Amino acid sequence: MIHLGEYNTLEILRDTEPGLFLGDGNEGEVLLPNRYVPKVFEIGDKIEVFVYLDNEERPVATTDHPYIKNGDFALLRCNQVTEYGAFLDWGLVKELFCPFKEQAFKMKAGGWYLVHCYLDEETERLVASSKTNRFLDNKELTVGQFDEVDLIVSHPSELGMNVIVNKTHLGLVFNDDIYKDISVGDRLKGIVKKVRTDNKLDISLNQIGYRNIEPNADFILNELHDNGGFLPIHDKSDPELIKERLQMSKKSFKKAVGSLYKERQIEIKSDGIYLR
Repeated sequence: MIHLGEYNTLEILRDTEPGLFLGDGNEGEVLLPNRYVPKVFEIGDKIEVFVYLDNEERPVATTDHPYIKNGDFALLRCNQVTEYGAFLDWGLVKELFCPFKEQAFKMKAGGWYLVHCYLDEETERLVASSKTNRFLDNKELTVGQFDEVDLIVSHPSELGMNVIVNKTHLGLVFNDDIYKDISVGDRLKGIVKKVRTDNKLDISLNQIGYRNIEPNADFILNELHDNGGFLPIHDKSDPELIKERLQMSKKSFKKAVGSLYKERQIEIKSDGIYLR
């Protein structure tokens, strides 16, 4: 079966005037237009293509790689807004449609929006939705405390920044745990800091507890090497200075520095820390 909005590995069946017809080994066929036909090919070769609907709502294949596929999330630019909805640039000739009813906020041409791509069952077309939360579910979690997870920054709140966890769940990074600039659409690694009784996920952008000491210590060592063996920061420094310079909390900094000091890799003086 040929799947819309996904990559399919298909067999070259025949060469025609408009392009190559590809098949899935059953009855499914799709056209690969001439502009995407490889210079060298043979009938029977296998080729990986992305399949979507063209302007006449016919399945068509392309060797281009879109910025988003069915079931995924991505930050896309709005090219235009018409009486029907918004049309987004997803890297293909035909733009991705986002109906007004699927817009969390009214989209404007030139704006960037985090969207989810899905196959609409009524129209059988690929569409986008910026109402991303409705595609996430925390009822049955697939992650646990201290698990490393993939994150997509979703939208800010008063408490911090909402994040999409493993493309499946909704999580929150609290303001106190944000030590670097992050923006909607950023893809990051994180750690599940806490699983609450209602299955809400607290996410950290750093390792938790003792797990955090080693990577932070390595980071501080690299910073020392890059700055001539000296950093004008110590355990009495302002937390905001530490956050700005090293992108970590003062608590994490003190743990890492304490570890390096015990290992005799650094010296701590009144004006900062030195490599030994």
